[in-house]
Amino acid sequence: MSLTPARSAPTYGALLLRGLLAGLIAGLLAGVFAYAVGEPKVDAAISIEEAAAAHEHPGEAATAADHHDDEELVSRDGQKGGLFLATALYGIAMGGLLATAYTLLRRRLRTEHDSRAALGLAAAALLGLVLVPFVKYPPNPPAVGDPSTIDQRTISYLSIVVIGLVAVWAGVLAFRSARAGAPEWVRAAAGLAGFLVVVIVGYVLLPTVDEVPATFPPSLLWNFRISSLGTQVTLWTVLGLAFTALLSRLGSRNAATAPEQSETVPV
Repeated sequence: MSLTPARSAPTYGALLLRGLLAGLIAGLLAGVFAYAVGEPKVDAAISIEEAAAAHEHPGEAATAADHHDDEELVSRDGQKGGLFLATALYGIAMGGLLATAYTLLRRRLRTEHDSRAALGLAAAALLGLVLVPFVKYPPNPPAVGDPSTIDQRTISYLSIVVIGLVAVWAGVLAFRSARAGAPEWVRAAAGLAGFLVVVIVGYVLLPTVDEVPATFPPSLLWNFRISSLGTQVTLWTVLGLAFTALLSRLGSRNAATAPEQSETVPV
């Protein structure tokens, strides 16, 4: 009687390393997107802010311009260069988070395919961490926002992030709670309803923040928000795909290093 040895599951260290590498790749590509698409919108917003300040205080405009370079801790060129560092570090952190979530939740995910599990977790993170908060509190350019409300806005944003993750969890529970043998569309409708209930309650309970001046160009505001969303979508899409690819290579390597011949056990 011959038995084929079972393939050993990858260790958390191996998964974490691949999550961090996938996050680095995703962060750099997201930085490229942000640099090409988002930074021109930031430059335009800063120009509008400086023009508005010069219009309100025409006598101080020349003096402010002379001292602007001295007061600026980091130049715009330095900020643009630091963008890649920021997105890379953020991507690495999210890659570690994805690898940790995969390690903890893999056995609870009802799929035999590791790739579907990894992609599903990345999609859930994109939905809960990015899309749900974006609808309630879309990002604003540097020229928009009252500095005195930054603490309130930060707490509100973190709250909607938590609500987004809870909504995803509620949707999964509702999908699985549908009666046995129910059609797939019934289970999908239950999951969507569970997700929407949590999101709507969160949107209603949290305060609305609208600090965009009436004079700010709506097209620039819209384009900035779309570019910010595109950066996040790029990061999580690449992160999910890269982590899945690295996970697949890890599984292939483990299979290749396993004994080619089955162990013979006397009956």
